[in-house]
Amino acid sequence: MILEMKVPSPGESITEVEIATWLVEDGDYVEKDQAIAEVDSDKATLELPAEASGTITLKAEEGDAVAVGAVVCHIDTAAEKPEGGEASAKEVVKEEAPLAEAVANAPTQQSSTYATGTASPAAKKILAEKGIEAASVNGTGKDGRVTKEDAIKAVPSMGTPTGGNRSTSRSKMSMLRRKVAERLVEAKNTTAMLTTFNEVDMSPIFALRNEYKETFKAKHGVSLGFMSFFTLAVVRALKMYPAVNSMIDGKEMLTYDFCDISIAVSGPKGLMVPVIRNAENLSFRGVESEVKRLALRARDGQITVDEMTGGTFTITNGGVFGSMLSTPIINPPQSGILGMHNIVERPVAVDGKVEIRPIMYVALSYDHRIIDGKESVGFLVAVKEALENPVEILMDNDVKKALEL
Repeated sequence: MILEMKVPSPGESITEVEIATWLVEDGDYVEKDQAIAEVDSDKATLELPAEASGTITLKAEEGDAVAVGAVVCHIDTAAEKPEGGEASAKEVVKEEAPLAEAVANAPTQQSSTYATGTASPAAKKILAEKGIEAASVNGTGKDGRVTKEDAIKAVPSMGTPTGGNRSTSRSKMSMLRRKVAERLVEAKNTTAMLTTFNEVDMSPIFALRNEYKETFKAKHGVSLGFMSFFTLAVVRALKMYPAVNSMIDGKEMLTYDFCDISIAVSGPKGLMVPVIRNAENLSFRGVESEVKRLALRARDGQITVDEMTGGTFTITNGGVFGSMLSTPIINPPQSGILGMHNIVERPVAVDGKVEIRPIMYVALSYDHRIIDGKESVGFLVAVKEALENPVEILMDNDVKKALEL
């Protein structure tokens, strides 16, 4: 029996995917639920599992854009599983690769004549004007003669030749990467984006983490990181300034009464932005557990489209890569994004004296069409206040209760 495998729908509004990589070769025997391909949508890279066991026949090439519901391969379910001694197509390719490489790298004898590297009169004149030796030009004329066209195309060496490698490579961007690029350009072109900055003294959070991080991890199985403090500070600020938790829908302004916080994380296929749903209902433990779960799923390539759909506000942390300051780009159709950065010990004035404190610069990019300067600055100040006084503002003066210890 021949089973036709069709592209399943990765999520709502997705009409096509791209075959990123076939994980099997044409003619291989596959087991049911075995991952046979990685497919890119405009939101995520997903694995395509075999629907049955049998011999596979591929019906699409890597890089092909395939409509949802289209047939990408056939599986002959009547085929018998080969014995363990047989090599799969990929193993054969691996065994033959060294031989093919050796053949490809074998020196080939090229014939040359007295005419090789000799320039025609017209070519000689052009090369002289450019200061190029005829012998350095690859002639395409008869017997290797350098033609006028060769001389016109020849580019003089700029600077001192070093003999170093000057090769280039070209690779196709994945559908996910192309979509991210389109959305970034769209955000820049369709929003009145502006960024406001502030700085946060992280000393109080450092003190809390140093005192409670071991107890917190022992009880809850997750670390007490910075993300829970920032997420809860953002939730509080969004309630104070609901315009930041809004979006433009045609001629109307849509304001959310819940906080779905998108968290930008780096995955194997590029930037992914999973969503923490109803963050306003989560505790420190709840936020840290959800951040860990989503980060692991993104790292392992298991994140789903639904887990990255939606979101009313985004937090991105360039500090993990060493960024001191940046202007994050809004994640459409959202209207605001908070950028975290690295923490550096800096001299600051405290009660008229200079002290060294761990300082983080924070940035809020926002859509000025619906968020005024007063609201954007007030929002960021509210975040700063909560982070610099977490015990009172975020923990209601009861640290152990807040951390569920």
